[in-house]
Amino acid sequence: MSEDIRELAFDTETTGLHHLEGDRVIEIGAVEMINHIPTGRTFRTLINPKRSVSEDTVRITGITDDDLKDAPYFEHPSVVDAFLEFMGDAILVAHNAGFDRNFLNMELEKCGRAPIPTDRWIDTAMMARKKYPGAPANLDALCRRFEISLESRTFHGALLDSQLLASVYLELLGGRAHAFTFESEEELSRSERKRSARQRPEPLQSFILEEERAAHAAFVDSLGDDAIWKKVG
Repeated sequence: MSEDIRELAFDTETTGLHHLEGDRVIEIGAVEMINHIPTGRTFRTLINPKRSVSEDTVRITGITDDDLKDAPYFEHPSVVDAFLEFMGDAILVAHNAGFDRNFLNMELEKCGRAPIPTDRWIDTAMMARKKYPGAPANLDALCRRFEISLESRTFHGALLDSQLLASVYLELLGGRAHAFTFESEEELSRSERKRSARQRPEPLQSFILEEERAAHAAFVDSLGDDAIWKKVG
């Protein structure tokens, strides 16, 4: 039996675009997938970057310096240890993975942790460019292509973008977005019951022979008046 494939759809938000010029991570989000299907387990934390957030970041993410002043630093166990434990040996799936990899590894190295090697990353932007050459490959464009709702995306956020990315990733693998759900088990159970309750527009043709029907009726009569078939039939 083959082992399950564990992956994390992963995203970061940062103070700016340049990890080599002092920009830092301000938010991490991740969605666990087993065999390409979300399990419902997620990780998300804000991070104090020890510096100001750029105006562009505030405009894109809605995250301000005030939002981060009481957040833990990356090296705090509630961030680095908690994330590494959540990540385990999973593959990281990211859009423009080089950007997220550079920032994450920079933060890991700053607190004495080993970087995540390149072979543990999957880049969905690269997948999209290969599958749809010449077409827009940003996350919004791919969501529109696959009819994945962007209604709740007023701002970019690491966890929301990870959830959208998980759906996009399934589509890029050749799956169908409706197979990806972030509903609770109770909600999923209700929706499954609704689908199972749908009736055929016309009953299927019966292939029971008349002699078979008569034999069954005789058998039921032989069971007496308390036979369950007589009560529900």
